[in-house]
Amino acid sequence: MATLASSAVDQPMRSGSLRFYLTNEFGLVVLIALFACLFGLLTEGRFFSSFNQFALGRVAAINIMVGFAMMVVIVTGGLNLAVGAIGVCAAMVFGFVVELGGLPWPLAAVAAIGTGLVLGWINGVVIVRSGLHSFIITLASMSIFFGAMTYLTQGQSFRSIPPSFSSLSSTRLFGLVSPVLLIAIAVGLLLIILYRYTVVGREMLAAGARPEAAELSGVRVGRIFILCHMLSGALAGVAALVVVARNAAALPTMAGQLGQDWLLLAFLGPVLGGTLLGGGRVSVIGTLLGAILVTMLSNGLLLLQIGEFWVQACLGVLLLIAVLIDLARRSYLAHRRMV
Repeated sequence: MATLASSAVDQPMRSGSLRFYLTNEFGLVVLIALFACLFGLLTEGRFFSSFNQFALGRVAAINIMVGFAMMVVIVTGGLNLAVGAIGVCAAMVFGFVVELGGLPWPLAAVAAIGTGLVLGWINGVVIVRSGLHSFIITLASMSIFFGAMTYLTQGQSFRSIPPSFSSLSSTRLFGLVSPVLLIAIAVGLLLIILYRYTVVGREMLAAGARPEAAELSGVRVGRIFILCHMLSGALAGVAALVVVARNAAALPTMAGQLGQDWLLLAFLGPVLGGTLLGGGRVSVIGTLLGAILVTMLSNGLLLLQIGEFWVQACLGVLLLIAVLIDLARRSYLAHRRMV
């Protein structure tokens, strides 16, 4: 009897341990450690140099914020293809009000984030009112926002960025860490609090998992979708500010034509981290780790003098593999009745 009781206790423990080892987060930690060792050996220590680690953290902060901006919409089962275009608009507003408006940079930063929030609100309202999928609306708004920004600014850059703002990106804490990386981590902690401990966060997850059931439970699903797009726009604005601080300028091409350079990065972090494309499940830590892995791969391959084209190709393959592995993992867990 004692043996049977012990087996009954051990079985859930083994299942729990196996479930942990199959999580995206654990897999990402292992991959980050493996690639760090690999790049450290292949680059003869250049990967672990203080300058490279500082640069790595600074770029990772941008990728993390871009990943968060997409993650908060994916959680509803939607997409925000206009993340890059919104970011560019926010950056140009910051440069405009600082250089031509004479505002101190903290107020200009609020204006930039507010711009992202308003553009996200526009996307959300149009999606809810039209009933069209967010893919269509944000694909259209990506061109509209970028085109309007280019017309209003005549495509000019704003380079009179206060040194006190640029120093956020150039300062080294402990000789290695960029302050903007700490900002990205702080935003991640706030998102964890949002989804785990607030009513609005739980409503976002419920609306993404089963919109009809959530509506019957009293959740205003349309309002939640709009809030998610507003949050996405605000986070894109924060990501844009990090880029402006790094470049010491607000450039209309900072995220590529139409902001498309951010699209792959926006998907990689959440998908690698385990956020469900169908909505209803979010992994803030996974998104953060996924963005760090992507940054590390790009950095390591460039240190090995791999061409930029091949870096982008590798990231695209990584996204496809991540989706396939996640499908296999979920099928295995469902087969073992561990989900």
